[in-house]
Amino acid sequence: MSQKMSIVLVSDAREKLQMAAMMASVAAATGTEVCVFLSMNALAYFVKGNSSEPPVEGKMGTLIAQKGVPPFKQLFQQAVELGDAKILPCSMALDLLHLGKEDLDPELGPPTGLTRFLSDAEGGQILTF
Repeated sequence: MSQKMSIVLVSDAREKLQMAAMMASVAAATGTEVCVFLSMNALAYFVKGNSSEPPVEGKMGTLIAQKGVPPFKQLFQQAVELGDAKILPCSMALDLLHLGKEDLDPELGPPTGLTRFLSDAEGGQILTF
């Protein structure tokens, strides 16, 4: 297993948000360097005050909500707190949405461009959700 994992998270589907969070939290907890790049539709769930629920794509998304699975935002917070993971918002998406760092949840790192993210991800695994 690579010692560096980079996750590109663009989907607003509950299942994809959940899987990305599970991957990030487990990898970070086991000592893997983790960096999550939030962009497109995923970014909205990390804006302060957004309490909307993500749409489900299928049965698993419904079960995640019903069975008390730890929510994706909690898992991402644990990855940052316990495993020193980084969650970086896409600077282009922030510009498009007219948002700044101050509008985002506190566990997010500095706005980052895709070029920088890909440069930093070189040599490790890159997963996309």
